[in-house]
Amino acid sequence: MPNFKVYNTTYSFSTKGEIEFIDLTDKVQEAVSRSGIRNGIVHVFAPHATGVLILTESEYGLLNDIRALLERLVPKGAGYMHPSNAHSHLRSVLLPPDKTLPVVDGRVEFGTWQSLLFVETDVHPRRRTVIVQVMGEASE
Repeated sequence: MPNFKVYNTTYSFSTKGEIEFIDLTDKVQEAVSRSGIRNGIVHVFAPHATGVLILTESEYGLLNDIRALLERLVPKGAGYMHPSNAHSHLRSVLLPPDKTLPVVDGRVEFGTWQSLLFVETDVHPRRRTVIVQVMGEASE
């Protein structure tokens, strides 16, 4: 009979500032491997008002296109009411702070070319944390 298990961990890292991408793909897979869960889901959450998670190809040109898109959609200094970093908060509301992925045979199932990236939208370097929760059928 399968054994249901929940495994929680966190991963902390520093960012350098505005629209920086941090690849979390390997860290999430490491958490799943440590969890002992064979089949289920992994939920990754960034508990920050100016940090989001995206699933995309981690390719230099595409990341620059994403940066340019965010800058075009929500430009700095456009007369916002919130002081100093309103554009950072507004960019964050466009993208989710979490992702849920399937775990099959002890591995996170990413699509072809997909990576899980944290996007820093704030204007200053920050210390960031993501919460990783793995749930499902544990190895016997």
